[in-house]
Amino acid sequence: QVQLVESGGGLVQAGGSLRLSCAASGRTFSQYAMGWFRQAPGKEREFVSAISWSAGITYYADSVKGRFTISRDNAKNTVYLQMNSLKPEDTAVYYCAAAYRGWGLLSSPEQYAYWGQGTQVTVSS
Repeated sequence: QVQLVESGGGLVQAGGSLRLSCAASGRTFSQYAMGWFRQAPGKEREFVSAISWSAGITYYADSVKGRFTISRDNAKNTVYLQMNSLKPEDTAVYYCAAAYRGWGLLSSPEQYAYWGQGTQVTVSS
């Protein structure tokens, strides 16, 4: 069982930056692929970024590539999402998710068994 707690959301102007954190419980964090998803009002949950559990390979949605950076610190059981050059269309609730020894592109919500409660990111124009 893994519990995930996101933090770092907030209100920022377009062009600004935020760093989201997701702290995980448990002693096997290093064996979980971690992902970030987001959901805007009236829209489906969409993939943002992921990082593999073994080699630290990163994946990004085209809409955030070059602006967002995912990283993990296994010693702190934490995954981060650095978001730069934020746009109003980035406004959403951001969720982190964990997949035990997840593999593949890690872009499908169905791959993840554990989810955080979400943190709101609002980008004003």
